[in-house]
Amino acid sequence: MDTRIHRRALGAALLAAFLAVPHAATAQDWPARTITVVVPLGAGSASDIVARVVMEQVGKQLGQNVIVENRPGAGGTIGANTVAKSVPDGYTILVYGALTSAHALYSKLPYDSLNDLVPVIALGQQPLVVVASPGKGYKTLADLVAAGKAKPGSLNYSTAGVGSASHFGAVRLAASAGFEAQHIPFKGAAEAVTDVVADRSDFSVQLPATTLPLIRDGKLTPVAVSAHKRTSLMPDVPTTIEAGLPANSVYPFYTAMYVPAQTPREIVEKLHRETAAALQVPAVQTRLATLGVEPMPMSQAQLTSFVKDDIEANVALVKAAKIPTQ
Repeated sequence: MDTRIHRRALGAALLAAFLAVPHAATAQDWPARTITVVVPLGAGSASDIVARVVMEQVGKQLGQNVIVENRPGAGGTIGANTVAKSVPDGYTILVYGALTSAHALYSKLPYDSLNDLVPVIALGQQPLVVVASPGKGYKTLADLVAAGKAKPGSLNYSTAGVGSASHFGAVRLAASAGFEAQHIPFKGAAEAVTDVVADRSDFSVQLPATTLPLIRDGKLTPVAVSAHKRTSLMPDVPTTIEAGLPANSVYPFYTAMYVPAQTPREIVEKLHRETAAALQVPAVQTRLATLGVEPMPMSQAQLTSFVKDDIEANVALVKAAKIPTQ
């Protein structure tokens, strides 16, 4: 009886060792073929541009082709679900800038943001700019806040859509400043900014890539930057904190890389190292700087904690602002 038990245990151990060999070899040999990077937003979006700039360099370093696929829809959750449910072998990667806001906004996601995806590395963060039409007469953030408090609910703001960074950024701004404003959602940032230029919307909170050309042409007035420090693209524009608002007025818009849970640890670590190295390449840094993307150096453990905290903050924001979940 003891001999049979011993044989069974030995057989199980040998089987486990046999099954582990291909898995270990796969991790050791990665990457051996083309890597697909899924961006769950449209071509030309902030996440898309950042992904293409960084991952092109990563592909060169790894000696493999890297293909960026745009899979937009449902606030980015379709593409995120594709990666979450993919084989965890390092060949399907997610680059996304709205994972945490989508978690807060969609009550029935087909994936678990915290358990089905593993944060690998942050590719960078971009400040949001609070802009108004020159015709409104708001020269500073204090002017805008004063107008909002003088007639509660009278101001309106345009966004790139429900759950977008411009939406959450404006909600956080208004909540921290203590005034209410009406939301006017559009299908994209360009339409939202155009509405401000036309004097129909009072203000908007958008990325520099969308607003900077219009600011330079005098068609938009930047009253503050939603960031902890000023952006080199607009060094004369104060942050919301410098303008007198608390630190929670800042909405952190960042782009990060994720892989499916159960991806071999060796692959995750190698992907982190190679991407970190790509972010140090001067040509990559120059290109990202022109887009207003600033470094966000973090270890994988730090990023994981940051993402978890950001999810909690966005869930609380959605509840406090009574934003309808979908």
